[in-house]
Amino acid sequence: MSRTPVENHADLRIGVVEFIAPDEIKIQLDIEAPDGIAANAGVPREFPRINSYVLIPNEGGHIVCQVEWINIERSPFPKRKGYQDYGLIDLPFPIRKMKVAPLGILKMTSGEKFRFQRGVHSFPSIGSPVLIPTDLQLMSIVESGSNRRVYIGNSPLTANAQVKIDPDRLFGRHLAVLGNTGSGKSCTVAGLMQWSLEATEQGENANARFIILDPNGEYTKVFGANAKVLKVGGEDEDSLEVPLWLWNSEEWRAFTQAKSGAQLPLLKRALRSMRNGELEFQSDQNLKAKKFVGIMLQSTVASENKGEPFQGFPHNKNFTERLIIWKRSLESFNLETDPLGSLMERIEVLIEGHKAEQSNGWVNYSEYTVEEIEILIEETRETYVGLGGGDSELFPKNEDLPIPFSGDVFLSYLEALAQETGNEQYLEFLIARIRTLIGDSRMDSIIGDKTEKELDKWLEKYLGKSEKTSVTIIDLSLVPSEIVHITTSVISRIVFEALQRYRKLNNKVLPSVLVMEEAHSFITRYNDNTEGNSSAICTKAFEKIAREGRKFGLGLVLSSQRPSELSPTVLSQCNSYILHRISNDRDQELVGRLLPDTFRGLLRELPSLPSQKAILLGWASELPILMKVRDLPFEQRPQSDDPDFWDVWIRKNSKGEVVERKVDWKRIANDWQENDAEREIDDELEDFDLL
Repeated sequence: MSRTPVENHADLRIGVVEFIAPDEIKIQLDIEAPDGIAANAGVPREFPRINSYVLIPNEGGHIVCQVEWINIERSPFPKRKGYQDYGLIDLPFPIRKMKVAPLGILKMTSGEKFRFQRGVHSFPSIGSPVLIPTDLQLMSIVESGSNRRVYIGNSPLTANAQVKIDPDRLFGRHLAVLGNTGSGKSCTVAGLMQWSLEATEQGENANARFIILDPNGEYTKVFGANAKVLKVGGEDEDSLEVPLWLWNSEEWRAFTQAKSGAQLPLLKRALRSMRNGELEFQSDQNLKAKKFVGIMLQSTVASENKGEPFQGFPHNKNFTERLIIWKRSLESFNLETDPLGSLMERIEVLIEGHKAEQSNGWVNYSEYTVEEIEILIEETRETYVGLGGGDSELFPKNEDLPIPFSGDVFLSYLEALAQETGNEQYLEFLIARIRTLIGDSRMDSIIGDKTEKELDKWLEKYLGKSEKTSVTIIDLSLVPSEIVHITTSVISRIVFEALQRYRKLNNKVLPSVLVMEEAHSFITRYNDNTEGNSSAICTKAFEKIAREGRKFGLGLVLSSQRPSELSPTVLSQCNSYILHRISNDRDQELVGRLLPDTFRGLLRELPSLPSQKAILLGWASELPILMKVRDLPFEQRPQSDDPDFWDVWIRKNSKGEVVERKVDWKRIANDWQENDAEREIDDELEDFDLL
């Protein structure tokens, strides 16, 4: 015989509502309500329990509430059901109360299934019954949402329901994985990528892209042969290369510490010359004349396109007066030859032909013909070419374009430029910094002239091909500290700009994920006083990705143990969070601001969370969930385990196996001291064709 809904409610009832507010509800538990183990929900379950769920029926279904605290108050008499004999003497009786936060509505759909929906539009009244949810209802709360494609863990508070996420939500709106060292962050990050690839069921044929910036070398073995590991001193295909020609002017400025007075303009001028292949010096007057005629040519073409010379007053007047000013300027140049004569005669003819004095003092300006302007443009172009100009100078390449050039040539040109302009004393420190950079053998394999010279090959190496999944692990552990921030900045910026141009050319995005481990070391807070240093440049690159990356298909995953040191701009752009154990009070305070007040109770568990336990919240989850992250096989875990001091000390592990740590400092010293020297010798032998 089937039971009625009223009978079901009676079995699951645990108390009544006694206080209601938009963000909190207080409940008085019945005397008969379970006080340790609840069996009335179908299976034995711990109750009451902090951060567990209870239900309050309303006309839309059931209001889902999360338990924030449980309290006991003393009552002068027990609350008995039925007949009350107030003549009896009773001892003070404990009454249990709970405070809960309303989360959303659980509605029944077809087939006795439930669907959870965030937000409460209709609150209960005083005296409304409070129910303990069944296992099916609990799982429906956690397993809500669409496109739940990737299984990442289980919720111990909700009948061990599977926690699944939608990758579009998790990676598309940026993710921050935060927690103390040893709390399981790295395994969570590695697992998210592994489980996402497994869920595609495509294996290597999946068109997924992950770029992992790994400052500690933890991920080198996580993906096995399915990943490309780029590191300092690797083989040709696996070497970490961030050549100088990929750096933009801001990155050059950060490294050289160029001052904005004389140094920065000359540095940018030298970079422009490298990008445009301009390596010859001309006399000062000739160079100025060439630049001026080039400006004239650009301005005349722009005026013709706007139709200015062919219109009446005041447009034709403005164009004529501009010709008069140009003629005076051309007369001021003192050149050894006279390449400007023909152009000046043409301008004189136009001025005289379109400006005539009137008897009443007014000046009349006639309109120009198309033929006159075309002849002027052709005459100006011939003069410009005669002065040594070319199309690349008319429309010069920006100093930030990634066009290859040689570091040695750049340094030589900058030195010559300093002599030509008489700024040797101002550029002395800047040139010394660049000379140190180019001559440092530790950096040569990363930024030297023998690194990749083709942009498309570099992009293919870091972003992969279209045939299969691309997982690129960039090991930054051996990158010299002087350039580690700039190296990180260049890689992240180039990846972002490449995806920008992919969308421009294809009208579609190429979804990719950029993972930044130890993010607090690279995406730090900065102020106006530190804007010019390499750390601030690196942070700015990630801030731009955080603000605009979603539009171009670039998702950002940050892993950090000190969220209070992260850039507020980047952290605020993350829409999903996975929070492991956080003990520091400043970090707890910052994380607390990520949640509305109704969920603060869940964050109180952060200081005591064991390893592998975490709180999932934000855009990727319908509601904050305390979960146990899936187990990751040992061979797929990052190399971030705690040091096994005791096992090494006693030379034996818990299984009785011998644990040895033999030391060969000579081998380490040789690798440290001779590796760079051997590379320099090899380079010299290659120059003499002896290898």
